[in-house]
Amino acid sequence: QQATQYVTVPSNNNDATWKAHQSNTSANDYKPLAGNANRFYSPLVLNIAASENVTMQELESIPGTGNEGRVSKKDILQYVEDRKTAGTYRKVNHQQGRVQTDNDFSEVAVINQEKNDLPRSAPQLYSGNVEIIEMDRMRRVIAKHMVDSVHTSPHVTSFSEADVTSMVLWREKIKKEFEKRENEKITFTPLFIEAIIKCIKKYPWLNSSIDGDKLIVKKDINIGMATALPSGNLIVPVIKNADQLNLVGLTRQVNNLATAARNNKLKPDDTAGGTFTLTNVGSFGSIMGTPIINQPQVAILAVGAIKKKPVVIETAQGDSIAIRHMMYLSMSYDHRIIDGALGSTFLNAVAKELENFNGERDF
Repeated sequence: QQATQYVTVPSNNNDATWKAHQSNTSANDYKPLAGNANRFYSPLVLNIAASENVTMQELESIPGTGNEGRVSKKDILQYVEDRKTAGTYRKVNHQQGRVQTDNDFSEVAVINQEKNDLPRSAPQLYSGNVEIIEMDRMRRVIAKHMVDSVHTSPHVTSFSEADVTSMVLWREKIKKEFEKRENEKITFTPLFIEAIIKCIKKYPWLNSSIDGDKLIVKKDINIGMATALPSGNLIVPVIKNADQLNLVGLTRQVNNLATAARNNKLKPDDTAGGTFTLTNVGSFGSIMGTPIINQPQVAILAVGAIKKKPVVIETAQGDSIAIRHMMYLSMSYDHRIIDGALGSTFLNAVAKELENFNGERDF
């Protein structure tokens, strides 16, 4: 696996810096630097470093483009120039050997080093008082998954707003009785999932994946629910065959999986096989979001925080203003297969299901 790193590119060249060191750079007149080196440096590089007050610690942090990763004349001059100028960041692709700055493309040496051979940190990239924290394994997996998803699927996000007053009042009315009878606390999540399931049955392409030029429409409806962990990481347990469960069954599954996730007791099978994902960005106060698709699915729906707002209500007597419980919904979908018409139709269908919630229903 080829590695990618970030380095700083100054907007001007470093010819002047090099000319200042062209003379008197023989192997005998370099000044020793304080500290022990972990790799070989040529006398020329050491001379430039000493003249420019580059410490051994700084020298050790410079990514080398020379033979066996050695710091070359070009590398040290680049570093010196970077310290003098406010540079722009460029990304070095170690497979293609090209970099892009804000203004142009430039050729750079091809660096084919394995990830473990690259420096762990590059202090010259950071300014001010910083702390460098290594990602844990789960965060590395999440990061890779997010990047892969964006590279795989052309994301489009549509938004809708729903009046969920009937649903909010119904839950408030029955939640104590529900907990007493079922020994489970009912949240809004199973109600959202219930609405999603109804709409997937009407628009089954949202419950699919893409294999090359084929669309694989899933007959099983397995709903993933993004769950935040105490560590700050995210995991997506899956309710298998969610369409075969009633509201009580959905509530139990939601609570059991969420509890297992928070206690790090999920099994591998608990996070496998999802066909559509729900994420509740409102649980942290956000009113809407633009979620990233959970591959290989083709859509993910986000629900925002439920807020009381003044809304125009149409009645037989005319329009009036009332305080209602309102919520934004947003859905990101794979534009390779889901067009804006289908994506928006599905999203608005979910919103209508929530708006038309039967406040007199039993549970």
